[in-house]
Amino acid sequence: MFRLGWFSTGRGPGSRNLLRTVMERKNAGTLDINIEFVFCNWDNKEEPNQKKEQREMFFDMVKGYGIPLVTLSWKTFRPDLWETDQEGWRNEYGKEKRKILSEYGFDIGILAGYMLWVDDETCLSYDLINLHPALPNGPKGTWQEVIWQLIGEDAAEHGIMIHLCTKEWDRGSTLTYCRFPIRGNDYDKLWERMYEKLKTKTIGQIRAEEGDNEPLFARIRKDGAKRELPLIVSTIKQFADNNLRLIEQRPFYKGSPLEDPFDLSEEVDNAADGE
Repeated sequence: MFRLGWFSTGRGPGSRNLLRTVMERKNAGTLDINIEFVFCNWDNKEEPNQKKEQREMFFDMVKGYGIPLVTLSWKTFRPDLWETDQEGWRNEYGKEKRKILSEYGFDIGILAGYMLWVDDETCLSYDLINLHPALPNGPKGTWQEVIWQLIGEDAAEHGIMIHLCTKEWDRGSTLTYCRFPIRGNDYDKLWERMYEKLKTKTIGQIRAEEGDNEPLFARIRKDGAKRELPLIVSTIKQFADNNLRLIEQRPFYKGSPLEDPFDLSEEVDNAADGE
């Protein structure tokens, strides 16, 4: 059985949906995995805490599945150091996190909506994988920044990747990915409307005025977001089925070095269309 460590900030429905989906697949016998623990960087006693109710729901779900819940509050850990040396704080937080997780063995860790930057030593100590909302070698940054950059570049496709966490943020070895077109069908009219706006405004002005509600932006986000969960689940299955392996933080597929990331577009599309 493949052992997972689960890292999540537990801040909303997405965190719960991912955990629920993986556990449903496990209980149905289609994922041969066990989640050894869930680690959260909040203990939900902090104030102010805008996501307290959401996080409590997540904690209740974790406990309901019988998974050990491990917390280390980032807000109450060494606030003196946070104020003066955030890199030093990150290193000390990572050291304490590794200490309290030392009793749990796991094959890989999944950053499943984990919103705290992981320190270098933790990246080197564990095999951690993360989702980045872009194609391999695509834009870095948040999903908002990625989509606006795609629009600014007049891109024809978008995608999502799962990569190994390393000291170089969002640039560890890509393991799996999916891609989809952002041209054709309904997209063409949305691009036409964007081109009209760009005759009198810059991308920055449009972003400032409309933000996430801009129709082309919103459509790209919708089509990307619905693929995130299927990609994570499909990637976990590749590990559980012993197809993907990490050896000394190098990816292997069926025993051979993974030269190019594994394209799961068809599988992900089928799952996303079935939602």
